[in-house]
Amino acid sequence: MPTVLRAELAQIGPRWASDIALYSQRTKDAYAPLLARAPKAGIAVARDLAYGDHPRQVLDVFRPAGARAAPVVVFVHGGAFVRGAKRASDALYDNVLYWFARQGFVGVNVEYRLAPEAVYPGGAQDLARAMAWVHERIGGHGGDPARVLLVGHSAGGTHAASYACDPALGYLGRHAAALVLVSARLRADASPVNPNAMGVRAYFGDDPALYDVRSPMTHAAHCRLPLLIAAAEFENPLLDVYALEFAHRVAVARGHAPPYLQMRGHNHMSIVAHFNTDEDLLGRAILAFFEGK
Repeated sequence: MPTVLRAELAQIGPRWASDIALYSQRTKDAYAPLLARAPKAGIAVARDLAYGDHPRQVLDVFRPAGARAAPVVVFVHGGAFVRGAKRASDALYDNVLYWFARQGFVGVNVEYRLAPEAVYPGGAQDLARAMAWVHERIGGHGGDPARVLLVGHSAGGTHAASYACDPALGYLGRHAAALVLVSARLRADASPVNPNAMGVRAYFGDDPALYDVRSPMTHAAHCRLPLLIAAAEFENPLLDVYALEFAHRVAVARGHAPPYLQMRGHNHMSIVAHFNTDEDLLGRAILAFFEGK
């Protein structure tokens, strides 16, 4: 990590939760020059391929040169359920798929409908449609539909966890070979310490009595996929606590703990913004996990 960037992240540090919008933008701005010059050569990108009828039911495919039956990574972005896109900027979120493509994966970057237009379980339903598209069509892009790694960040991690774990939805992670949850919201709450409580209410509804049954946390024991959980040192309030609780519930159900990684020095945004820079600790951990699942 460049010294200037390291200093900027350290200055933000525990201030992150005091003004998430401000410090998220500062983090994006700090990474922008690195991502603008990050390596992208030899990777073909097919944009806005439709997996459904809605304008947001689209995905991008990143194909490394010569890909044939390559492993696949499907990435689901965040945005507190009410905002966000598969390209947060010209580089952000693309960077995740470029990095995996440079490691020989075919990358898929998924966009989905937002609340309040699409309420629970709309995000998981859109992901199910996208995963069905991948299963049926990724072979034509050089990918192996039997080796699909599903990665969700923030609200995208919520949708990925619901898709993988909630038996009421009926998906239970079909078409995925493994699951990675990065800074995911695994429990719905509209508590006073949650700066994104409005987004939780918009997606999960106004009745808090329904939050438990709709939360991935409640269904952790039903997760059958190989699982890796990652969280930043400086998270949105309680997301790191929920990550540990989810890992514990999975561990109790399975009789052994899933791998868990805390990204020291990182915040909720930098944990994904750093992909395709010289820092690759999380990426390498994910590769090792997927290879050894």
